[in-house]
Amino acid sequence: MMVNTVAIMSPGDMGHAVGQVLSESGIDVITCTDGRSQRTKNLAEMAGLRQVATLEDMVIQADLVLSIMVPSKAMSFVREISPHFESSKTPTYFADCNAVSPQSALAMAEVINQAGGKFIDGGIIGTAPTKGDTPRFYVSGPDASVVMELDGRGIIVKAIGNKVGQASGIKMCYAALTKGTNTLHVALLTAASRMGLTDDLRKEFEFSQKSHLAAMEKGISRLPANAHRWIGEMEEIAATFENLGVTPNFHKGAAEIYKMLNSTPFAKESPETIDKDRTTWDTIEAVSKIADSDG
Repeated sequence: MMVNTVAIMSPGDMGHAVGQVLSESGIDVITCTDGRSQRTKNLAEMAGLRQVATLEDMVIQADLVLSIMVPSKAMSFVREISPHFESSKTPTYFADCNAVSPQSALAMAEVINQAGGKFIDGGIIGTAPTKGDTPRFYVSGPDASVVMELDGRGIIVKAIGNKVGQASGIKMCYAALTKGTNTLHVALLTAASRMGLTDDLRKEFEFSQKSHLAAMEKGISRLPANAHRWIGEMEEIAATFENLGVTPNFHKGAAEIYKMLNSTPFAKESPETIDKDRTTWDTIEAVSKIADSDG
């Protein structure tokens, strides 16, 4: 199948960047920002995405819809858009590219397919292409080959199987490490702070754990601005693990750490307005105060 028109919902931090590189490669990229935030509307305009008035227009015009949004909103969007699939003269493909469990992907597939669409399971690994990365879109399911049409257009697409849940599964395992490790760093540094041991622990890390310390000092200050998105992602990972007979408690705890980060004053920032001068230690001090008040 030739993919000529791709719809992006929602054109946020990752979505608008994916839309931009696809557009630059010659794909007609559309979106609908009715009812969306001003930031989302600005990002869509900056990326040069073609606006359509309604979700129904989007489904009718698009060959493929890419759902790229906060995991906790993925299913509600499926329910919102699914009634419009019957308006399309030809089946519209719908790829959920969000960090959700295989169980959630299967539930969304049932809704989309029953509405007349064709569901594709997806998961994104990597950062936005406008930030210098080339994100990998893992896809699976009977129609995963449709998304392969986008491979090499500013993104990498990898089809890994014909079952819905496989692409979501690899994303869950990957994020369990990356975003899960971030919360372990925050937790242990907050504990050290509350015991007055930050300087001593930092010196030990400088001696014996330089790579871990470098990761902590590079990444933690950026976490609060994104914490609201990752609470749900950790909960989806926990559900995935529990369904497989693996303890969910690591990532239930990770979700709690992101809730703490989301309670700091820095959570009001957006990815564009993060204070680049703020250090990891400033962030940990704020989380430590949250822990103190909770205690």
